[in-house]
Amino acid sequence: MLNKTIFGALAALLLMGQGLFASAPQENPPKADSALTEHAVSKAEAQMPLAFAEEDAAGNATVEGEEHAAAPAAHVSPKPYILFRIPIGVGPGMPVTNSMVTGWVISLLLIVVLRLVIGKAGIIPKRGQAIVESVVGGMRDLFESIVGKQMIGRTFPLLIGFFIFILIQNWSSLLPGMGAFGIVEHTAHGDHLKYWMRPANTDMSMTLGLACVHFIAWTYFVMRFAGPKHVFQDLFGNKADKKEVPAAIYYPLFVIFFMVGCIEVFSIALRLVSLSVRLYGNSFGGESLMTSVSGAFAWILPVPFMLLETLIGLVQALVFALLVAVYIGLICNKDEEQAEHAH
Repeated sequence: MLNKTIFGALAALLLMGQGLFASAPQENPPKADSALTEHAVSKAEAQMPLAFAEEDAAGNATVEGEEHAAAPAAHVSPKPYILFRIPIGVGPGMPVTNSMVTGWVISLLLIVVLRLVIGKAGIIPKRGQAIVESVVGGMRDLFESIVGKQMIGRTFPLLIGFFIFILIQNWSSLLPGMGAFGIVEHTAHGDHLKYWMRPANTDMSMTLGLACVHFIAWTYFVMRFAGPKHVFQDLFGNKADKKEVPAAIYYPLFVIFFMVGCIEVFSIALRLVSLSVRLYGNSFGGESLMTSVSGAFAWILPVPFMLLETLIGLVQALVFALLVAVYIGLICNKDEEQAEHAH
């Protein structure tokens, strides 16, 4: 049952984050007088003058001379590339980007690997099942201390789904061949490599989709299990005790707390920006760093940076999931905390 809920949460994140919020990345359309020949190129081939294309301030690909091509400046496009479009009967069709393809492939591999590791679940767990259950159990205890015992069963599939999905997408940037294989496009400014694989979290559409999933889930949980009345009281209600505060102070506090509530509503809306931009910035910055270091030094030196990226990927996944748990627990866990203080 737990596996089904985890896989369901991952599937929902994948569809919401990548299918509905695909960005409109840069495209370098080929010229009509030359036919494009598509072929795979390795990272070694990408370091040849053929694929040394940089972007100027206008976003156009430019090729430096052969003298500069001998020592190119590695870079990562801030937007994903459109690989193809799916006809939907309206407009040019739904774009499928390299970050979307990476997200789909990595997610499918995760599901397959988990099924192979766990095997057939039993009462007496085997080694693979015991490892997975210990990790999931530790994460459940961590989230339970934030959202409370009453909400952990309802929110845990979402929280563990966030953590696992973001973690594997962050670590996918360390896979060999990421950003190295693709299609060489012949443009008026030279030849340009459109690589097939790009870490999903380096696409702003992906991180914004995750933030939107969080916002929908947060709205459902607080309205369903706390109630509109409790939410309104938590945001705009007077927090002072009428028995202990004089009337001359107590009633004017309604205005102050109402203004504070308006600020709180604004901060809740900004969570969409803070969650998405934080994850995108760290993922894109790490990918740019690894690309620059790997382009300058092929051996040994990139290893410490790879270890650093492994740690950063884990921290970012944990921060995102913990923040979502905190946002839910701030409203849904208050009744439980008050009951514990009463005892």
